[in-house]
Amino acid sequence: MEATTNLTENQNVWGGGNKPLNASYGKMMMWFFIVSDALTFSGFLVAYGFSRFKNIDSWPIADEVFYHFPFLHGIDAPMYYVALMTFILIFSSVTMVLAVDAGHKMQKNKVAVYMLLTIIGGAVFVGSQAWEWKNFIKGEYGAVETRGGQILQFVSADSGDRIALSSFASSQASDREQHAGDNGIWYVDEATLPTYTVAEVQEGFLANPDLRVKTEMIDAETGHKIVLDRAASESKIAQAVYVVEGANLIRNEYGNRLFADFFFFITGFHGFHVFSGVVFNGIIFFNILLGTYERRGHYEMVEKVGLYWHFVDLVWVFVFTFFYLV
Repeated sequence: MEATTNLTENQNVWGGGNKPLNASYGKMMMWFFIVSDALTFSGFLVAYGFSRFKNIDSWPIADEVFYHFPFLHGIDAPMYYVALMTFILIFSSVTMVLAVDAGHKMQKNKVAVYMLLTIIGGAVFVGSQAWEWKNFIKGEYGAVETRGGQILQFVSADSGDRIALSSFASSQASDREQHAGDNGIWYVDEATLPTYTVAEVQEGFLANPDLRVKTEMIDAETGHKIVLDRAASESKIAQAVYVVEGANLIRNEYGNRLFADFFFFITGFHGFHVFSGVVFNGIIFFNILLGTYERRGHYEMVEKVGLYWHFVDLVWVFVFTFFYLV
């Protein structure tokens, strides 16, 4: 009799139906999605880690890349804004927990308030990420690239601070014109021309004895980029063939180009998840205001989008740790 009872219970658990494993179909599908997406992000981070380990001696230092802070132009604030973005996203996860808890208690007004705060937090994070992308793409100091693909930055011999190309590059009369696809061979557009030519940078560097070249190579003992002496700097600058301003998928003024590739791909993929979450939360928010879930008698939809939102927050913790901190 006991064996028959256990068999019946197991059949109820594993036999499918409306709530397999005592969870609704919607929750189960959300968990399946989260697991599959977690594997995708894991693959991206593993690829990033492998590439960084392979190029560890030339990998950009995060503190030297992400130093901007809104309305504090010219002030060195390494990683401060990224840390603030992380705090905002994690705090939005707290408000989502409060929204789910209020939903369990059928408190419509509280659910609406906490969902609105979650949406605001997510929107601020996406906007901050877009601002960070803008600074990363635009750059501030500029650099040159040698025939071998090495990035050379410029620093002051006295302070060691980076020097922008605009501070020393000379101005030469030239007939530079950006090639357009409608008037040339193969009808291919040329990339936007840099502000200065290689010759202008080289001439300005030679005219300023206080300048030094900082390579993309890292000193294993100090953990900082190697700065050459004046003679070696002059020899190195003579090998420059490109002026690099900012970062894109081809060149990167901060160092190894793979860094920019992974930055755009991983943070962009995560940003798309956050943006999608903001849209989903917005739809749920309006349904809350319309009383849709009050009429259903439950707020399970809030809990399902909450699972997705917590996953997005958790992924960012790993991205922030491995991409920015380590």
